[in-house]
Amino acid sequence: MERRRLPGQHEHLEPSGSASDTVESCPKRRAHFLHGPYPATHFGPKACILPNPTSVMHIQDPASQRLTWNKPPVNVLVIRKIRDESLVEPFKELCRFLVEEKLMMVYVERRVVDDATLSKDEAFGSIRNQLCTFREGYDDISDCIDLIICLGGDGTLLYASSLFQGSVPPVMAFHLGSLGFLTPFKFESYKTEVAKVFEGNAAITLRSRLKVKVVKDMLQREGQQPYNKSRNLTFVFHLCVCVFLQVLNEVVVDRGPSSYLSNVDLYLDGRLITSVQGDGVIVSTPTGSTAYAAAAGASMIHPNVPAIMVTPICPHSLSFRPIVVPAGVELMITLSPDARNTAWVSFDGRKRQEIQYGDCIKITTSCYPVPSICCHDLVYDWFESLAQCLHWNVRKRQARLADASDSLGDEREVNLPGL
Repeated sequence: MERRRLPGQHEHLEPSGSASDTVESCPKRRAHFLHGPYPATHFGPKACILPNPTSVMHIQDPASQRLTWNKPPVNVLVIRKIRDESLVEPFKELCRFLVEEKLMMVYVERRVVDDATLSKDEAFGSIRNQLCTFREGYDDISDCIDLIICLGGDGTLLYASSLFQGSVPPVMAFHLGSLGFLTPFKFESYKTEVAKVFEGNAAITLRSRLKVKVVKDMLQREGQQPYNKSRNLTFVFHLCVCVFLQVLNEVVVDRGPSSYLSNVDLYLDGRLITSVQGDGVIVSTPTGSTAYAAAAGASMIHPNVPAIMVTPICPHSLSFRPIVVPAGVELMITLSPDARNTAWVSFDGRKRQEIQYGDCIKITTSCYPVPSICCHDLVYDWFESLAQCLHWNVRKRQARLADASDSLGDEREVNLPGL
């Protein structure tokens, strides 16, 4: 049997749904609420939030964020942490369960399937030949996937987010990595948990993303023929190249390899707010507030809070504290006119590039969040992650007084005047 592949330069695959299904699940106009863009309620071709008829506000109660399926899910994307041999067996177990027992169409990255360990496993060969493969940057799978299952650490969820620059299917993340702040499920009970998700009505957390627009000012100069012998004319042409990205954790602007302080200007809705002089600045989502921003001294924000956090990195000012702004504003970062060096920017730790004079980075809240499926509920999962992964408020307990009444009595005797 030949392996099925996704559409590419030499490969063809029919989409799972019809054109009418896609149009119905992707409304052209989206409502907005007070704090920013109203997030999309459809995730991929078949998943959406369970309607809440009792809601009277545009901001949906987080407790009512329940996953439902318009149609039974068929196509599942499995993302496995690369270069981790301990995940080979869980990956094979999950794929065999999805293909043989659940009759699902399973999609995986080609480099995962081409792993030498899987190639040598003859028992897994029949399952391996039924997997659909794709290559990042070459094959578009955004309209094919109904559900995403991640095996690994938090990086697998970030990678899954980067694959979908529009609507994101629901993500079920199993904790098989080093940190696991965003991966609430344990793999020991994967059959039961996956079956529950297929049935629907699961709690989800809408992890907002940042919509980033990088404008590169490509300045080109051409020397033209002089109109006299004593003077040359130089014509200047401006060519702007724009790059659009969806970011789940943060946008980091730093000084790069330079020894000078980073000096960038920060605008909010077109108005200059401040100049950042230091090692750089972090613009993060509530999900990213527990990542690099937390290490830089920022507060930790629950993923359901509609906000954007701005955190300086080692600022050369004692009064420069992290701030939280509403999710609907547009932030813009440019090099200051008197900056001694250029800056560098990265998006969720990837696609690092240099920012020069005339370039700008525009950031706002995206309408396409990442629907992360909860193991219990969105409140319990988040606080459990704080306690288990970051050891939030972990300290030695204060010893209990042996007899509180006697101690109070002794204290009164000592403090009596005239004794």
